[in-house]
Amino acid sequence: MSNDQNKKIIQRLFNEGMNEKKFQVIDELISEKYVNHGIPGSPAGVKGFKAIVEQFTSAFPDMKVNVQEIVADGDTVATRGFFTGTHKGDFMGIGATGKKVRVDYIDFWKMSNGKAVENWVQMDNVGLMQQIGAAQQAF
Repeated sequence: MSNDQNKKIIQRLFNEGMNEKKFQVIDELISEKYVNHGIPGSPAGVKGFKAIVEQFTSAFPDMKVNVQEIVADGDTVATRGFFTGTHKGDFMGIGATGKKVRVDYIDFWKMSNGKAVENWVQMDNVGLMQQIGAAQQAF
């Protein structure tokens, strides 16, 4: 697939699959061989990806991913952006606080035959925990 096609797949995954919560799109765009390298212990495949999305959308039901930049080179797609949401459900053992968050991320996707097969994500987890009151600011 071309760079533009791969970028459109990942953009669609964020826009429709996550932001619009059209979870059937995830079935179309994530491979059964999918592996997430950024979240330790996350299950593989479509079910694993959906479990991660569910963890975030149940904790932050108004979550919106804002892709600020998307770059593709062959079978690799990189995005940079942030997500916003309100902490209204349990997240990693922390009960709802009602606090609004904004969390920056950068990720890389490996594509094969029109589907995402691997993902590496770096997210500001410390900042997220600080925003919901689960961690103190170090400085």
